[in-house]
Amino acid sequence: MRAAAITFALALWPCCALAQIGNPAGLAPDTRMEKPGVPAPNQTNYQDRLFAQLVTAGGRAEVELGRLAAGKTSHDGVREFANRMVEDHDKANKQLKSVADKSEIPLPEELDPDHKKIRADLEKLDGAAFELAYLAAQIVDHQKAAQLLAWEIGSGEDAELQHFASDKLPTVLEHLDTARTLHADLAGKASLGPESQKNK
Repeated sequence: MRAAAITFALALWPCCALAQIGNPAGLAPDTRMEKPGVPAPNQTNYQDRLFAQLVTAGGRAEVELGRLAAGKTSHDGVREFANRMVEDHDKANKQLKSVADKSEIPLPEELDPDHKKIRADLEKLDGAAFELAYLAAQIVDHQKAAQLLAWEIGSGEDAELQHFASDKLPTVLEHLDTARTLHADLAGKASLGPESQKNK
């Protein structure tokens, strides 16, 4: 699983390495320019705004679902992972809001409909079924987050948002690798039957 995450990161790296910080692609008509082809500081394009809003929605979900998981799971590894999701994503959410506020990007303040449904579905589950469903959702969310971060690095206009994306991508890939490893371990134990649960 770790090899898969590393392969994914390496596949993203060329676009990250070649990205132009302050990329003027997709300029809004009202973008202020410092000089021809160079946006003034804290200018955002459509990609920046969508990126900040989608990453904020995902980050809020990671915190809420992490708190839910930490309170429901009896698996030490899942609890440790869930607590890390709360800590890491809460910190990232605050950093992103600080950057977005400078560019006057409005951010969502509650869970989006998709994550509300995920939370409602998880609340109905317990034990290994809950843990597997939580981790499966984490794998999907972190795959999406990695793609969003790579997209911002290559297509963003706001330099601070691009730096934020570049800084957070390795952490998101690490989270993804951990979620995959935990899910594979739990799925393997579940397939062996109740006796395997004694080794949790």
